[in-house]
Amino acid sequence: MAGNSIGENFRLTTFGESHGPAIGGVIDGCPAGIVFDAELLRSEMRRRKPGQSKIVSQRKEQDEVEILSGIFEGKTTGAPIGFLIRNTDARSADYDTLKEVYRPSHADFTYDAKYGFRDYRGGGRASARETACRVVGGAIAKMLLAHHKIKVQAWVSQVGEIVLDKDYSLLNLESAESNWVRCPDAVVAQNMISLIERVRKEGDTVGGTISAVIKGVMPGLGEPVFDRLHADLGKSMLSINAVKGFDYGSGFAAAGMRGSDHNDPFVPSGKAHKIGTSSNNSGGIQGGISNGEDIYFRVAFKPVATIIQKQITVNKKGQPVEMMGKGRHDPCVVPRAVPIVEAMAALVIADHLLRFKSQAPFQG
Repeated sequence: MAGNSIGENFRLTTFGESHGPAIGGVIDGCPAGIVFDAELLRSEMRRRKPGQSKIVSQRKEQDEVEILSGIFEGKTTGAPIGFLIRNTDARSADYDTLKEVYRPSHADFTYDAKYGFRDYRGGGRASARETACRVVGGAIAKMLLAHHKIKVQAWVSQVGEIVLDKDYSLLNLESAESNWVRCPDAVVAQNMISLIERVRKEGDTVGGTISAVIKGVMPGLGEPVFDRLHADLGKSMLSINAVKGFDYGSGFAAAGMRGSDHNDPFVPSGKAHKIGTSSNNSGGIQGGISNGEDIYFRVAFKPVATIIQKQITVNKKGQPVEMMGKGRHDPCVVPRAVPIVEAMAALVIADHLLRFKSQAPFQG
C-alpha cells in the first residue's frame, strides 16, 4: 500500500489500523534544536480524541503519545522522530456482522476491489483513527512554525444548515475552544450543538464546514507549477476522512465576480516585506506562492457514513441485505476535525518553509 506519506522536506509517514494494537508514524526532516513542547502535543491530542463530549464518539482512547526517537534533552535532534499511540479501547466485536457486508458510503467495497482483502474492524486503515498520527505530526510542525511566528487556527463555521457567516477578523478565534462544537460564536455554537444532539437521537448524522486562517506566513512559499501552495493545501485537506470540498480566498464566489472587484491592489505595508494588499480575495496566495497576507480557507465535510438506521446494501456476493450501523461513531465529525485541519495545514506550511529556505537566492 503506497500513499502513506506527505511532504518533501518535512515529511510525515503514518502506519497502523483502527483496531490494531497501535498506530504511529515517523517525521523526517524536522530541523535540530527545536524546543519540544510536550504540553502542546498533549493539548492537540486532547482536542482530537474521542469521548471528549456528548456530541462525539464515546470510544475512550487516552491517545498518549510515546516518542521513540528524535527528541533528546527537550529538543529535536534532527533525526527521524518516531512515535507510537496505543489503541486501548477497540471493540472489534462490534464489526463481526460486517465481515461480509459493504456499508453504504464507506471504503469497504473499494478496499476489497483494490486489494482483494480488507480489515473490516472499524474500517482498518480507512478509519479516521489514523488522523491521530496527523495531529502528532502537525503538533511538531507547529513547534517549528512558532519559531517563525506563524500561527494556524481553525474553527467550525457550519453544521448542517446552521452557518456562522462572519468575517474571521471580527471573531475572537480563541473562544472556539470554549464550547463542544468549537465555534467562536456562543449563540451559533449552541444552535449547532442542539442540532447535533437532535440528529444523534434520530440515529442520523450531519455534515459541516471548518474554516481556517494561517497568519504570519512570509512571501515566497510555494513551488510552481505542480506544488503550488494552495494545491498542496487542497491535497492535504482532501486527504482527511469525510472531506468533500476545499476552497481558499474568495473560493467559488470568485466565479461570480468581475476582475475589477476581485483584484487585490498592492499597497505599502508596515510588515517586514513592506508590500501588502488592500484586499485579500487571493487568500494570501498568488501564482501558487504566498504573498505575505493571511491565508484563509474552508473545508467541507460530509455527514458520517455510519448511521444507526436500517439500510439496504449488498454482501460480498452481491446479494441484497439489510444492515444497521453499530458501534461508537460521531454524529458530526467537524468538532474533532478542527485540530486535524490545523495539523494538515501546519505540515504543508512547515514543508514549504523548509523548501523555501533551501532555495534562498544565491549570494555570490
